[in-house]
Amino acid sequence: MKRKTILKDISVSGVGLHTGKKVTLTFKPSEKGIRFQRTDLDDPISFILDVNKVVSTQRGTTIKSGEHTLQTIEHVLSAIAGLGIDDLEIEVDGPEMPIMDGSAIEFYKALESVGLKDNEEEKEFFVIDEVIKYMDPATGTELIAMPAEDFEITTMIDFNSDTLGPQFAEMKGWESYKEEVAPCRTFVFLHELEALADSGLIKGGDLDNAVVIVDREMSPEEMRHLAKKLNKDELKIEKGVLNRSNLRFGNEPARHKLLDVIGDLALIGKPIKGRIIANRPGHTANVAFAKILKQKYVKQRKLKGMPNYAKDHEPVLEVEGVKKYLPHRYPFLMVDRIMEIQSDMVVGIKTVTNNEAFFQGHFPGNPVFPGVLQMEALAQTGGILALFSVEEPEKWDTYFIKMDNVKFKRKVVPGDTMVLKMQLLSPIRRGIVHMQGTVYVGNNIVSEGELTAQIIKRTNG
Repeated sequence: MKRKTILKDISVSGVGLHTGKKVTLTFKPSEKGIRFQRTDLDDPISFILDVNKVVSTQRGTTIKSGEHTLQTIEHVLSAIAGLGIDDLEIEVDGPEMPIMDGSAIEFYKALESVGLKDNEEEKEFFVIDEVIKYMDPATGTELIAMPAEDFEITTMIDFNSDTLGPQFAEMKGWESYKEEVAPCRTFVFLHELEALADSGLIKGGDLDNAVVIVDREMSPEEMRHLAKKLNKDELKIEKGVLNRSNLRFGNEPARHKLLDVIGDLALIGKPIKGRIIANRPGHTANVAFAKILKQKYVKQRKLKGMPNYAKDHEPVLEVEGVKKYLPHRYPFLMVDRIMEIQSDMVVGIKTVTNNEAFFQGHFPGNPVFPGVLQMEALAQTGGILALFSVEEPEKWDTYFIKMDNVKFKRKVVPGDTMVLKMQLLSPIRRGIVHMQGTVYVGNNIVSEGELTAQIIKRTNG
């Protein structure tokens, strides 16, 4: 499946919910992921899609770049996710997204109206392959991700309100997003509305862009006072809602929470294949959960190329075969087997035992396989790849001349089996071999680095 963008530019305008300022969004085709750009600044600044750039979750999600922020991005991101768009440039001439009608439908329709097209690169998913949980004991909020064939999401809310009551919403796959999720508006309780207005927030708030849930009795005088504060001639309460239109769905608040979760999780930067269950979600919890998922995705991506062999997998070379390519012998031969070898990649095995000579001094009572020898094991494995296609390999040696970006992440101890993977980063030219090396133990990367070697023929060979 290819990554998607839009066919041509499209703009929408409205006011920011909190700033009350008019703002215009212009969506443009792209091939470089989702990126916002504030054009109202003297020096336009870009905002990349990254959950770690979130700086506020007060009544919306705000990201930061340098000294500048961009508010209330979740509805736009939800619409983009609903359409399966991966690459988009979004120019905005203000500090906040327009609230429109309080839902994602206007963004969705605008993007849909110009049509979508495939980009060259393949779409990459974050595939949930284990149960991942987040819980906030203080609020009772809980979010769970679990494996599923497609994207599924369930939200449950309960504000202990007689007016609203417990609510539940669910979406299985993206087919129903436009009709059943995108039109669902943001909501606020009456007591919150008064406090927000008094604190100088929701300057762009209106009964046309939010559902107000009436959670207490109001006298005629209070109604007149609130109407004046909201610049309305009069207010009416219908079925517990202070609004000029009824709820679009009986469970519209729960559906809007679902919309918000989708938008906030879009900050991971990859579409999800999995099932999300969100109990009493909010932006703060959504973002915290998205950070956990982002860490899982980064780890998963690093392990994507991890070799996996069954115990009965036939090796390409046993230890005696390894010795035909390497001059190393006890106690410095660091490769026991070669499990796979291709034109640009090789995988070796080193089983670590307590009989390794260096454990006498590294360290007594705390045996740790030295990191420098992990790099040596990679170097020897890479040497076999470099010489595998050479005639009379016993007449050549591989000398490593440089190591870059070396990282040691976990200890290696007796009983571990190191899986040594070396991948060519560029074709071998003039005897120079540039490789990316990774050492795995179980499902963990224990060390990695870029190694450069030179193949040299023995003068005495």
